[in-house]
Amino acid sequence: MLKNPTPQQIAGYATLLSVGAFLLVIGGLLLLGVDPQSVWFFALIGVLLLIVVYNINIYYLRKYIYRKIKLIYKTIHQEKVAPEEKNKTIDVNSNIIEDVEREVADWAESQRKELNKYKTWAEYRRNFMGDISHELKTPIFNIQGYLESLLDGGLEDETVNQMFITRAATNVQRLQTIVEDLESISRLESGDLILEMQTFDIKELTQEVFEDLEMKAKRRTIHLDFKDGASNSFKVRADREKIRQVLNNLVNNSLKYGIEGGRTKVGFYDMDRHILIEVADNGIGIPKQHINHVFDRFYRVDKSRSRQMGGSGLGLSIVKHIVEAHKQTINVRSTPDLGSTFGFTLEKA
Repeated sequence: MLKNPTPQQIAGYATLLSVGAFLLVIGGLLLLGVDPQSVWFFALIGVLLLIVVYNINIYYLRKYIYRKIKLIYKTIHQEKVAPEEKNKTIDVNSNIIEDVEREVADWAESQRKELNKYKTWAEYRRNFMGDISHELKTPIFNIQGYLESLLDGGLEDETVNQMFITRAATNVQRLQTIVEDLESISRLESGDLILEMQTFDIKELTQEVFEDLEMKAKRRTIHLDFKDGASNSFKVRADREKIRQVLNNLVNNSLKYGIEGGRTKVGFYDMDRHILIEVADNGIGIPKQHINHVFDRFYRVDKSRSRQMGGSGLGLSIVKHIVEAHKQTINVRSTPDLGSTFGFTLEKA
């Protein structure tokens, strides 16, 4: 038997069997002494019948196989069949069974991937809802507590009313920061954010970020500087304000988790068509088990210290989205008690 035959081969194989049987009959007639003229007449009739049998086999095989195949395609394809496709017949020269097996295998694989994707997103949504609920609950609970204390008589007590109002305002600011950061991530993920690409000096922008965070660095006695070899200026092509946000977040984090009297240094490296920007500190560092999650939403390595320092827990996630919106990459390497280095690339102008 043929392996993975086409409909035409099946019909031909059946016809050959019929020919063999018919030739045996003709041979038998000749052996019995039947007039050869009569034998050739029967042979001619037989050939005509075989042609008819072959075409009948092809016709019914085509109809039968297509009807079965159509049921499979109705299952695995999402599109409706166009009117002109409904009466379509199969190509008898093609290996239709093997083609269908391949398409069904591809469909099964795509279904498996789709199912895994849905499971991943479902888990992501559950975690996200739990995280955002937890993040919002803390400032809301604090605001509620301060306001209730004021309403219960604290408003008349000059020793506590100003303090409670100030603390409530701080928590309102934290709520606002979370909502604004969530809105930023939503725009980044939906693709609604339009980047205003321009050419600018990345060292000059970094210097501006240093100046913006100078007072905070002094309070933490952390020195902001450029790495050795970063004296050259590099022109990059990117959205200047979005990259300012990236640098601001990375340098600000280095101040939050740096050590008193420490340092934060920014370096630039020429990578032919790209510039690598690195923000390095000698702070507390990140344990190995947390490295793969630092860019996740609301992920905090040191939860108590993170909330004490303020912020929404979304900063690094926003940074990653901004860099990826530029079609570039960002990474981190870190060792506890030695510090962390965040590096991202930008297109060289």
